[in-house]
Amino acid sequence: MRTILTLVLLLLAQPSWAAHAYAQFGDIKYPAGFKHFSYVNPVAPKGGSIAMVSPTRASSFDKYNPFTLKGTAPPALSSLMLETLLVGNFDEPTTAYGLLAEDVSVANDKLSVTFKLNPLARFHNGDPVLATDVKFSFERLTSKQAAPQFRTYFSEVKGLTVLGEREVRFDFKRANAELPLIVGGMPVFSHKWGAEKPLDQVVTDIPIGSGPYKIGKVDFGKDIEYVRDPQYWARDLGVRKGMFNFDRITYKMYKDTTAQFEGFKAGEFDYIQAFVAREWARGYKGKLFDNGTLIKKELKHGNAGDFQGFMFNTRLPKFQDKRVRQAIAL
Repeated sequence: MRTILTLVLLLLAQPSWAAHAYAQFGDIKYPAGFKHFSYVNPVAPKGGSIAMVSPTRASSFDKYNPFTLKGTAPPALSSLMLETLLVGNFDEPTTAYGLLAEDVSVANDKLSVTFKLNPLARFHNGDPVLATDVKFSFERLTSKQAAPQFRTYFSEVKGLTVLGEREVRFDFKRANAELPLIVGGMPVFSHKWGAEKPLDQVVTDIPIGSGPYKIGKVDFGKDIEYVRDPQYWARDLGVRKGMFNFDRITYKMYKDTTAQFEGFKAGEFDYIQAFVAREWARGYKGKLFDNGTLIKKELKHGNAGDFQGFMFNTRLPKFQDKRVRQAIAL
């Protein structure tokens, strides 16, 4: 009985995949050809605009390339302009569905994963997304000119092989159920983006991506506007239906939090998040909040909460005495 129970538990822990999706653990919720995710409104109206500030509190930007170490790229550029082979959802933390890829298959030995690209996928310049673009993106991101975290992130990937015009295979150094999600989450951009120079010299070249937005008006270093692409290739896919509804999304940059908050009170942008408890308790009040011009509200969600704190490297002698750590926390 114990042997049977162990076998059942092992089977339940195995990853799952179908042509349209991959799950690191458990079952896949949405079937092939599903219309939309359960939490979206598939007929949400499109239009309007929203202005925000950078969620990372960046005070400026000096490049359009989000993949190099030097400099700062505009907020949301990767998420709005670039896409991945697979995309996750809010219902399943370790499951991803095909976006640029319409088919995903994992080898029986778990040492490789093969993706077939959606023939509908198009970059903003009208070019189809092909296997050569995926290979180009992988080689650029794992080059020495890219920020080092990408080489670390893809360190378990042995290599990429182009199998056809729209088919690629990633080979792994060892079997790991998370690796298909890791490579499936790799940003893909056109081989024409900065192809004639090293990645770290691609600075103000606008990325050629396939996402739902393009860059609109820019006050370089200060404000950037993203404009919704009405011809976005994936607008009717189940993984995109009902999303990306604003016609324009603007991010405004401020030199410090004081200027940012004054800009908010002056109506320069529409939405701000508070990350410091003191600011939330003391700063977000006054006449404009009392008369309803500005609304202060806690948004409930089921995600893991954020936290702030000091992280001590207790391998260092100076932090091994807990009284030192307690004193710093006073």
